[in-house]
Amino acid sequence: MADVFDNWSGKPQFAGHETFPLRILWLRKAYDAVRGGAPLTVFKDDEAISRFGVGRNMAVSMRFWAQAAEVIQLDGKELKPDNLGDLLFGENGFDPFLEHPTSLWLIHWKLASVPEHTTTFYYCFNGLFGHEFRSTDLVDVIEKLIEQKGWRGAHKTIQNDVTVFLRSYCSRPSGAMDDAAEPLLAELALVQETGSSGWYEFSIGPKPNLHDALFAYALDAYWTRAHDNRATLAAEMICHDAGSPGRVFKMDEDSVIERLMRIDESTGGAFVWTDTAGLRQVQRNRRPDLDALLQSAFGEIARRGKAV
Repeated sequence: MADVFDNWSGKPQFAGHETFPLRILWLRKAYDAVRGGAPLTVFKDDEAISRFGVGRNMAVSMRFWAQAAEVIQLDGKELKPDNLGDLLFGENGFDPFLEHPTSLWLIHWKLASVPEHTTTFYYCFNGLFGHEFRSTDLVDVIEKLIEQKGWRGAHKTIQNDVTVFLRSYCSRPSGAMDDAAEPLLAELALVQETGSSGWYEFSIGPKPNLHDALFAYALDAYWTRAHDNRATLAAEMICHDAGSPGRVFKMDEDSVIERLMRIDESTGGAFVWTDTAGLRQVQRNRRPDLDALLQSAFGEIARRGKAV
């Protein structure tokens, strides 16, 4: 079992979603509810059911996912939009209806690249090294990790959290009603149920609808968070380290290397690929222009204001 929490001293979170996976319409609804600022009670007061069109537990779950994805944030005693919320849903937002794959990859990155809000998501994408796993084994592994770290987490809580993780990425059975209830991230097809009951597998590969500019955006976030004092990063680290684009996006090594070989173009020379005497690495000349990367990643949405 890989310990991907060695350099992290935060508090894990295995609850808060009220056992509901993130649904398609929730982030936009949460953003609209706090546009201009809103009290902490906005997701659980007497009007929450009519305001959001869901039960009160679902409204509380909506807040959890919106904060975890950095769509909304807690600012003192009020909730207000966060950076990603403004980017997607604000005035001239890139993708108010979440129709573009870049939006989904960006939300996935926010949830799976750091452990603070969605610890199980982070562990699964960064700590599991096999392609296949059983849901019951995953519960056992996380419970052992909790014991080793001296964390807290009841057995039922961990079971529920693992179930929510799986439901967040796996499509519902064909013929299920109400598209709005489809998990938002299922379209990425990162986790799939196999033919064997209780077994799941990660989809490892090149991820053709992941834009080079968003890959570079993620690389900058990983670099700044984990290795900010380094001028170069080995390709192996970008492929395999916890919190790296290769692990979070579940890309095979060859696919990551292909991205890195053209990183100079996608970052305007901020990152440069080098391969000298078998030493494959990326050199950081400067921080890339993150706004420009996102503009590029959203493509036609950024230029014309509508999805492609």
